[in-house]
Amino acid sequence: MKVSSAKVSKESKGHGGHHKNSLHSKRWSHHSILPLQLADQLDQWSSVTVDMYNNHHQPQTSHTSTSRSSDYSAGGGDNGEPSGTGNKWASRLLKECARAISDKDSSKIHHLLWMLNELASPYGDCDQKLASYFLQALFCKATESGQRCIKTLISVAEKSHSFESARKLILKFQEVSPWTTFGHVAANGAILEALDGEPKLHIIDISNTLCTQWPTLLEALATRNDDTPHLKLTVVVTANIVSSVMKEISQRMEKFARLMGVPFEFNVISGLNHLGELTKEALGVLEDEAVAVNCIGALRRVAVEKRPALIQMFRSLGPKVVTVVEEEADFSSTRYDFVKCFEDCLRFYTCYFEMLEECFTATSNEKLMLERECSRGIVRVLACDDDQDNEGECERRERGSQWSERLKEAFSPVGFSDDVADDVKALLKRYRSGWALAQPHQNETGLYLTWKEEAVVWVSAWKP
Repeated sequence: MKVSSAKVSKESKGHGGHHKNSLHSKRWSHHSILPLQLADQLDQWSSVTVDMYNNHHQPQTSHTSTSRSSDYSAGGGDNGEPSGTGNKWASRLLKECARAISDKDSSKIHHLLWMLNELASPYGDCDQKLASYFLQALFCKATESGQRCIKTLISVAEKSHSFESARKLILKFQEVSPWTTFGHVAANGAILEALDGEPKLHIIDISNTLCTQWPTLLEALATRNDDTPHLKLTVVVTANIVSSVMKEISQRMEKFARLMGVPFEFNVISGLNHLGELTKEALGVLEDEAVAVNCIGALRRVAVEKRPALIQMFRSLGPKVVTVVEEEADFSSTRYDFVKCFEDCLRFYTCYFEMLEECFTATSNEKLMLERECSRGIVRVLACDDDQDNEGECERRERGSQWSERLKEAFSPVGFSDDVADDVKALLKRYRSGWALAQPHQNETGLYLTWKEEAVVWVSAWKP
């Protein structure tokens, strides 16, 4: 485990002084926790936009695959059922193959894998893409090669990774879809309200969005009517891909904090194989600090059996608030039933791929990269045994209701205020129609982001 840190002293806050008088009350302005538009973020992070790919990485559509999939969807499947115009043929074939693997029907497995291979393409329509990525997982499951495939996928991703490409990808995704900004806005609102009036703040950030959540929170802190608080931000890194860019992020965060006039300390905890190795001592929490723990897509990366211990460790920190954002899917309770787990995995990624298809242009390189990122998660969930997966991460998502039951063992839920809900609603108005804010069902907590009436992301806040 490695800990690195950097500080911005209070004496260097001259550049941000003009923000101090922008509000006359202690409350932050209604717009202050909304993320900046993409152009504004690019400008404030002071970086040069770079291409995501060189010309030789541009997708070349497979005409053979496209025509064959069209023939299949127009003429029906191998069981003679008409499927209409692209009527989810991939879902039907993939589910058939998953059942064949579960039944150990080798002849049917070979037939369906061959058929899917003929129809699939990562550059085709939504059905072809789903067929392509799930075919990879089904093949690995059938041949027991999931671990080897994961290592290869991680190695390829690391070789093509850079700070500029990762930052641009995240910001572009945030520009066209609220998938991540929904959680950022709601969590920031809960954190600001929980830490209101505290002079020394310590936010422990466990996420994978390269600190894009924090510029708006820093700006909100700078507008407090009382003395600007000291902020310590501790970022916990487990993925090797992300840890390689943390030095660049540290420098940019320090520069932005100096611009905003916020006394700032930035710490990075890296070298962890998985979050289960994180300890209270490593986080360096001091007695006079008001602590917030921010988990964005983090808890699902912890082995299911180790989740209660990590949640109890969070409680031992004595936080003012714990914010949790997770995608709405259940790959956990069904992990020993391959067919059921496969069906929920396919449901979740079908919704995700269809969302990407509508939010991005057809030739978007960013869309292609986001789709490729899904390949590791799909293979890990469907083709790797949890007790054999030593590559660090887990992908066992749980639904909001399941996380609520876990978190209630150590914390009490904190409802989101009307101001925070209004901020989230204002955020969603920036995007295309189809997105909505949904309240939880009875005996549940948190807020849900829905895409075409399907719950996709859940956010919640908790206190000891």
